[in-house]
Amino acid sequence: MKPSNNSTVSSTNIILFNKFVHLDGELSERFHTLWVVLVAINTIIFLMGVVLNSVALYVFCFRIKTKTTSVIYTINLIITDLLVGFSLPVRIIVHYSAKDCYTCALVHIFTYFVNMYCSILFLTCICIDRYLAIVQVEASRKWRNPNYAKGICVFIWTFATALTFSILILAMKFSYCCIAQILPLMVCEYFFPLIVLTFFTTRIMCALSKPTLMHQSRERRMRAVQLLITVLIIFMICFTPFHMRQLAIAINPAMSYDLSLVVYHVTVTLSSLNSCMDPIVYCFVTNNFQSTMKNIFRKPELEQASGEVISAHKGSGSNALMTFANAIGNPMGLSLPNNSTNS
Repeated sequence: MKPSNNSTVSSTNIILFNKFVHLDGELSERFHTLWVVLVAINTIIFLMGVVLNSVALYVFCFRIKTKTTSVIYTINLIITDLLVGFSLPVRIIVHYSAKDCYTCALVHIFTYFVNMYCSILFLTCICIDRYLAIVQVEASRKWRNPNYAKGICVFIWTFATALTFSILILAMKFSYCCIAQILPLMVCEYFFPLIVLTFFTTRIMCALSKPTLMHQSRERRMRAVQLLITVLIIFMICFTPFHMRQLAIAINPAMSYDLSLVVYHVTVTLSSLNSCMDPIVYCFVTNNFQSTMKNIFRKPELEQASGEVISAHKGSGSNALMTFANAIGNPMGLSLPNNSTNS
């Protein structure tokens, strides 16, 4: 019995999707040196990202008492960065110990891209919030509400999950990438946030010279500009290469497979670098972050110094008491501390 065209297409799709799941294995076999280098880079990203974001999460959750909208968005961004960081060793473990486990690979791919898209959207929210706080102070007072921010965060997690699921379904259903299928998803996940970010960065930079904004301190406005420029740089370094590669594949499906394989892994590694670069953003979200970080690391030193000061005060107090009593002839019969006690 001759197989139908539908079954042939279905089997082709399964083969191609299996290739997608085993991209790490193919890179390891074809370009082993590059694979080893990327594993080393991902290990460094994992260690730095987890340490920096863990400290930042502690500061924003437990040391900064006022949970403003920016702080709420930042806490969610830190969580996504931590999840991206923890997914890196999982990727290596799956490659070396569970190559044939499609479920493991799918879960890893799904969670990784959900968190990447969440990072993009939370960075965008932070930038919009800074713009509203600096340029549209009165008009945005109602919308810059912690309850609204929490609702937006829930929406972002839901949206990113649904978007990633849709992409994986497309990868399983179609044997080739078509620009009509992938472009709407890329617009939602990357190009729209990039346009929004660029627009608000330009608006805040223009607003710096307007006298109508003089009620905002220049330091606060400059910090907002630094935040938006930092996020724009992160977009260019971490997220742009991956999405340019996706767009190139969509336009030209006949691209060399080896080239596509190498570019995919390099750009995914760059997107992981986002988890190490985002802590720079945290410094501009609130002026309490830097001071709190300094206090955490200087606390033991300050406690030791304060102990020495207290001892010095005690010693000087005893000496002053003895001098005063001797000067007036100790008329009240004060019991003076002897020398052995002081020593």
